[in-house]
Amino acid sequence: MRSTGFCRTLIALSTLSLALTACGGSDDGSADGKTRITVNCMPPKSAKVDRTFFEEDIASFERRNPDIDVVAHDAFPCQDPKTFDAKLAGGQMENVFYTYFTDARHVVDINQAADLTPYVKELKSYPTLSKQLRDIYTVDGKIYGIPRTGYSMGLIYNRKLFEKAGLDPDKPPMTWEEVRADAKRIAKLGGGTVGYADYSAQNQGGWHFTAELYSQGGDVVSANGKKATIDTPEARAVLRNLHEMRWTDDSMGSKQLLVINDAQQLMGSGKLGMYLAAPDNLPILVKEKGGNYKDLAIAPMPGGKGTLIGGDGYMFQKKDSPAQIRAGLKWLDHMFLTPGQGFLGDYVRAKKRHAPVGLPEPRLFTGAADAKDQRIKKANANVPVGNYQSFLDGNQKLRMKIEPPHAQQIYSVLDGAVSAVLTKEDADVGQLLKEASGKIDSILARG
Repeated sequence: MRSTGFCRTLIALSTLSLALTACGGSDDGSADGKTRITVNCMPPKSAKVDRTFFEEDIASFERRNPDIDVVAHDAFPCQDPKTFDAKLAGGQMENVFYTYFTDARHVVDINQAADLTPYVKELKSYPTLSKQLRDIYTVDGKIYGIPRTGYSMGLIYNRKLFEKAGLDPDKPPMTWEEVRADAKRIAKLGGGTVGYADYSAQNQGGWHFTAELYSQGGDVVSANGKKATIDTPEARAVLRNLHEMRWTDDSMGSKQLLVINDAQQLMGSGKLGMYLAAPDNLPILVKEKGGNYKDLAIAPMPGGKGTLIGGDGYMFQKKDSPAQIRAGLKWLDHMFLTPGQGFLGDYVRAKKRHAPVGLPEPRLFTGAADAKDQRIKKANANVPVGNYQSFLDGNQKLRMKIEPPHAQQIYSVLDGAVSAVLTKEDADVGQLLKEASGKIDSILARG
């Protein structure tokens, strides 16, 4: 789950057509002998450090490529669902535009993406990128986008509480059986300490159910996206485990119907042993919730079979000229796809300006490129990278899976099943999944 954003316009009450014109790019890209490209997702002025980095990197790119003119449009968050399809259909989307992983297939299905297949051979960094991430933008053997970043779910845990409970903080749980056992020991510390917390409201319970199901090798919907696949042994195991931890072990606390902020507050205050989250929770726990980096660690998803991933990348407007596509690929290579350089990879610059370096993002690169990226990151780290090593190593072995189609509607249905097992001791797991399966089938049938 990720929030979506807006495209900034100069006139707050402008009509949609004016807004699209202001934010998009519709010319052929030729001016004064230069190839002109418009790009989006420049950080807003309120994000001063990120905005400065972005502007510096565009300036250095244009110095190296004087025949290319890059016009960036700011937006945060980077994609507004209210105008996204309209901009695409009207030909007003930027030449190089940002997409979440979950939207990549949709853009291709509505025939609004340029086919990059003939051009990626000119992008030397492309083969160094993770195949699992590349495949998200590959449809029927054709390449329609370039991944930029990814995130995956993991198990954030409190090293200090592990030590107090007599557990080894360097050996986090790798199975759900171990999670249950460790949570029980942590909860016995008393004083309001919760061993394991999980969400069960505002669609977040369904989100976590999906992540937990993936970790056990299951799926929420069939491969063709037409039928629910949750009335299964794997799904029953997810709900039964939560039910047993809540009612038999009493390791999840009495307060339920939690959302992400509740778990973050508990973890930041030192009262929570474990919860599922992406690594981007770590700086929030420190900066906003009172946590300390040295006490916080993250392990891979228990179960060892899969993890829910999200992320983003860039696609190209279908009307782009060959020159604009080539220029856009060069820009992406400079900004995001060169280890140790660019907007996301210049760790030396980030450290000098006191931005966190060394947080455990899923690896974009492979092979020698990955080794170089990790080496530079480690040399400039200002957070305890050892606390994240098991997450980084374990992720390499997991099957990465994106969210299901119609994710928010499905998560709303699954919220009911998760909240039931956490609030009703007599909850019938089989019946809950049977009912949820029927509701999801109806959602999928509507298309």
